[in-house]
Amino acid sequence: MSLQKISRIPASSLLCTVHDIRWLLRSVTPLAVPNRALVQSEYRRPGQPREDKPPWQKIKFDLSKGLEGVKKHFKLLRQEFADRLVGPEGKPIIEHMLEQNRVIWEFRGPESLQNWTVSSDREIGGQSEIYLKHGRNNDTCFLYGTLCSAPPRDGETRYSGYCTMRSKQPLVSFDRKTHHDWSSFNTLHMRIRGDGRPWMVNIAAETYFSHQKDDIYSYFLYTRGGPYWQDVKIPFSKFFLTHRGRIQDDQHPLWLDKINTIGFTLGDKADGPFQLEIDFIGVCKDYAHTEDFAYEVYKRNPEV
Repeated sequence: MSLQKISRIPASSLLCTVHDIRWLLRSVTPLAVPNRALVQSEYRRPGQPREDKPPWQKIKFDLSKGLEGVKKHFKLLRQEFADRLVGPEGKPIIEHMLEQNRVIWEFRGPESLQNWTVSSDREIGGQSEIYLKHGRNNDTCFLYGTLCSAPPRDGETRYSGYCTMRSKQPLVSFDRKTHHDWSSFNTLHMRIRGDGRPWMVNIAAETYFSHQKDDIYSYFLYTRGGPYWQDVKIPFSKFFLTHRGRIQDDQHPLWLDKINTIGFTLGDKADGPFQLEIDFIGVCKDYAHTEDFAYEVYKRNPEV
């Protein structure tokens, strides 16, 4: 329609036409647009219903429990100040400098198992099982269970079959994060007894950015099987960087002064029972090992 014809139409007819168009638009059902979550939620298995319960309704308020927690944290804070006056990590400076071996975890009581967590592919609908308990003489950690690599029938998960054990993040007073400082050592030392299965040792260190929270340094642990104990020493220079199970091209050494957790993962695709017994986990300084890093490192500013 040309401009001359539009100019000849009276204004009352134009207003009626606009009113009819608005009435037609009101009768059209709007498209259903799902609400986007403002906060990234945790992993939800396909087919599992979404939990719409507000987070503040999950908190259990208990005054007596809160007072006990405040007393406990103030006691820990006082112990921290006392340790700082003695030296690094509560040890004299001479002892700290000359230390060659240190036991980080040993399992000599029921409270020692509270520093560890176990998980398996049951979190994503798998069928593997893992349990943690004390050994026969209550002085070792006994990890056992059953591995099943059959994926869940949810139509999305393609791979399954893993079991893992991981230490908890060390905390100080008022639940502040702290780290293990292993910068004076260069080797991981463990005393274990397995069933011949290969495991993966995973070490998580503190990172700068949030997208690096899944970065883990890994290396292989081969158990011999049988009734005899096995002393394993793995240099920290052998650990390689992985992200969600994938080896990264850009490798760099492990930060030994910012260690958060250590863990053990089984995923060899051999269905059946497994067991792993651990006596202690520690670190040591091997003067015969002089390697800084075992893998190729990209130079960001190469020399010409």
